[in-house]
Amino acid sequence: MIPEGLRYHTEHEWIRQENQTAVLGITHFAQDALGDVVYLELPKVGVEVRSGQEIGEVESTKTTSPVYTPVSGKIMAVNEELKEKPELVNQDPYGRGWIVKIQMSDPSEAKHLMDARQYGAYLKEKAD
Repeated sequence: MIPEGLRYHTEHEWIRQENQTAVLGITHFAQDALGDVVYLELPKVGVEVRSGQEIGEVESTKTTSPVYTPVSGKIMAVNEELKEKPELVNQDPYGRGWIVKIQMSDPSEAKHLMDARQYGAYLKEKAD
């Protein structure tokens, strides 16, 4: 199931827009493909990021995968809980497994991301 109300990036990140802030995480599809997450390299708070930029990495028992930001802005918070409990990305990718919060410099960038229906179609197309 793909949650409604989020915006999705082709690299399998999601954002939940809260006014000027974007809460970012990886999708259920991404965490499932990665397997058991064992470590996350998180960016530093205060760092300026640009849409499409790699901002961290997720390490799993299978592989290491980059995390990209689909929006530009400043890192306002990182999910410190993931340092001790990286498995939250697997257990609750759309909730407690969020990765960063970004103060968006241009909130209109989110309009260019996919909604749940579009992301579902994107996944189906990639599987075919």
